[in-house]
Amino acid sequence: VVPYERPALSKGFLLPEAPARLPAFHTCVGANEERLTQKWYKEHGIELVLGTRVKSADVNRKTLLTATGETISYKILIIATGARALQLEEFGVNGSNAENVCYLRSLADATRLVDAMKSSTGGNAVVIGGGYIGMECAASLVINKINVTMVFPEAHCMARLFTPKIASYYEDFYKSKGVKFIKGTVLSSFEKDADGKVTAVVLKDGNHLPTDMVVVGIGIRPNTSLFEGQLALEKGGIKVNGMMQTSNTSVYAVGDVAAFPVKIFGEIRRLEHVDSARKSARHAVAAIMDPSRTSDFDYLPFFYSRIFSLSWQFYGESVGEVVHYGDFSGSTFGGYWVSKGYLVGSFLEGGTKEEYEAIAKATRLKPAVEDITELERQGLGFAVSVSQRAPPPQLPTVVVPSSNLVLEKPLYAWHATAGVAVAASIAVFAYWYGRRRRRW
Repeated sequence: VVPYERPALSKGFLLPEAPARLPAFHTCVGANEERLTQKWYKEHGIELVLGTRVKSADVNRKTLLTATGETISYKILIIATGARALQLEEFGVNGSNAENVCYLRSLADATRLVDAMKSSTGGNAVVIGGGYIGMECAASLVINKINVTMVFPEAHCMARLFTPKIASYYEDFYKSKGVKFIKGTVLSSFEKDADGKVTAVVLKDGNHLPTDMVVVGIGIRPNTSLFEGQLALEKGGIKVNGMMQTSNTSVYAVGDVAAFPVKIFGEIRRLEHVDSARKSARHAVAAIMDPSRTSDFDYLPFFYSRIFSLSWQFYGESVGEVVHYGDFSGSTFGGYWVSKGYLVGSFLEGGTKEEYEAIAKATRLKPAVEDITELERQGLGFAVSVSQRAPPPQLPTVVVPSSNLVLEKPLYAWHATAGVAVAASIAVFAYWYGRRRRRW
């Protein structure tokens, strides 16, 4: 399948009415909003090889070996292998091969999930995991008129980011939609019928949940195996510098698989989000085309989600003391994270485009916070005030010789894409650097 936007799979693709389907999300909004079909690649001089797996890589010889025995040589390699969904078997539970046990990482996964939902309307679903996939799939299941029970070991949903107070808001909203939560326990085993279909989920706390389908969202693991022992690894991913360049100067890594220096934190991080994938890809291409004029990647970590009628955004880091603000009984509220006297993270639910931009700008500036009580009193107004006092950012312009493409505006998260961003970036690179391919 031609590269596509992965975020659509847990959102529009799962809708029961007018669902998103290809070629609608064969696109990268960050690359002039073009629809990147197979024809697009051909017109842009890109050789797109589908249905082909790279079996091994030799970064010293600058060659790749495919499963069919073909050798591909390169001058520059961009690793955009992303990550894979963690399987239940890795935690000692068998059953992933059952027809009604679903994961969500690829188009094939999403198609299988839709089929399972269609056959389970009015029935029960168990969602294993309380993170991104769990929350977004649970919302879609409810919209598809399926009764949902969510199971996760943490004390509340989205435990890596949400505070208990923020999580309580979303959990209450989900409960109002009929979703049940079972926390502090994990899946123990499945019960199956004679055809191998799961009929019940057995939990370690003794709960027995009859079900028509199961959705598993228990995290991901970066796809680094091709390069282990050849490139430096860190934080579970491939370590890169501020140019997205690995320990081998001819190799770059972007997206979920890349562990890169986050300036605002002053340390190496690996971030699992479409926004990071898109912007790191763009930066890698700029660094390849014109390294002397490309500064180190200066990324503000960003996360967002849209569930039911809700929509939130988070910028920065969720460490330190938390100050909540806004109306938690209404539709607009948020939180600030303050560490060592400075604002380091901002969360907002139900904001306007301008308000989201304000918390992003304020978080990047890391203003000093002298009075926590005053910060709470000002609430969203604090970020708005800080952002208005700040000078406008200087946006880099990257001109690509021998093409008509100019990249000169910032990319925002609602311009969603992951793998396609990398493909589009490589398209730009192809114009400038030229792509040579030798076969033996």
